[in-house]
Amino acid sequence: MKTYNPKKEEMERKWWLIDADGRVLGRMATEIAVLLRGKNKPGFAAHVDTGDFVVVINAEKVRVTGNKLEEKMYYNHSLYPGGLRERTLKEVLTKKPEEVLERAVRGMIPKNKLGRAVFKKLKVYKGQSHPHEAQNPQIYKF
Repeated sequence: MKTYNPKKEEMERKWWLIDADGRVLGRMATEIAVLLRGKNKPGFAAHVDTGDFVVVINAEKVRVTGNKLEEKMYYNHSLYPGGLRERTLKEVLTKKPEEVLERAVRGMIPKNKLGRAVFKKLKVYKGQSHPHEAQNPQIYKF
């Protein structure tokens, strides 16, 4: 019996719609990372992009546990002396709620060429509407 090696052209990609309203950030991010990589499919291979597309709506209504709103910090550096900028989770959620979910998912996928390709299949939106109605995304049940 030969080993099955999935080909990129053979993979059937679905579009999933996830409503982030009331969902815990980290738990939802792990499910999204699994869908993006294709680990939920029987034909999964770590070296091939076998995952699906994921559309997330209501990113501003995501929930976090504990004191993370005030204590969790996001750091950016401009590569200039004194260029470290730190923001709390609460600040980022009010200004760019999409960034919170994108950063959580990005940390859970590989940091290589394949990971960058996988991450491009994630679409996160602030409100209820999204421009992917033509793809007919199915609602994902947790």
